[in-house]
Amino acid sequence: MTTVDVLAIAPHPDDAELICGGTLAKLARTGHRTGILDLTRGEMGTKGSVELRADEAGNAAMVLGVALRENLELPDAAFENRPATRRALAIVLRRLRPQIVIAPAPKGRHPDHRIAAQLVRDACFLAGIRKIDSETEPHRPRKLLYAIAYREDYVKPTFVVDISEDFETKLRAIACYTSQFDGVTQAGEVFPTGEPLADVIRHQSAHYGSLIRCAYGEPFYTQETMRVDDVMGLGVESF
Repeated sequence: MTTVDVLAIAPHPDDAELICGGTLAKLARTGHRTGILDLTRGEMGTKGSVELRADEAGNAAMVLGVALRENLELPDAAFENRPATRRALAIVLRRLRPQIVIAPAPKGRHPDHRIAAQLVRDACFLAGIRKIDSETEPHRPRKLLYAIAYREDYVKPTFVVDISEDFETKLRAIACYTSQFDGVTQAGEVFPTGEPLADVIRHQSAHYGSLIRCAYGEPFYTQETMRVDDVMGLGVESF
């Protein structure tokens, strides 16, 4: 059975690269098994095709070094957080058995992103209920992280991951989506500034990095308060 340590779940192919690609690349580089589950094939996208986007997603996955990438094939711009959808996602979670799950930000301008955040949280809980499916063993992920890159406007990050060594890898993975991003100035939750998309992402990542005194970072939010055992080991100086 193929399992992963960390699973990023995103509504469309390319979303995971945008919101947590650096973190996934860093985890893979440091020896962890990572995976991406795209909820839809992105068939409602204006550009490209489902087949082309699938090829681009496969190329991006290789760049990031993820161990697997799958697609739940829910309807793009039409999936809902309902019992059948939660069960389908819960069964995948029971099969892949991740300890950490990364979901989109709970708030965002794209309905699929907001719904996905709710769906992922509910499915993570249901995956631990034995009777949800008689053919798979229960498994509940240990931690749910919300990737809030580009959505820091409504909540302060709980923590930021230093992706300085992996930022260029993130950009290379994003660049795999030529059908979606060639010549554009915005994508997903990335608001345009008039600059090329890669420059906007670079500036945003540099901002997140500055919060923890490094070159580039990716921000995350957890609903739980983070635990500290040794205050002497706290990073990021106050002055």
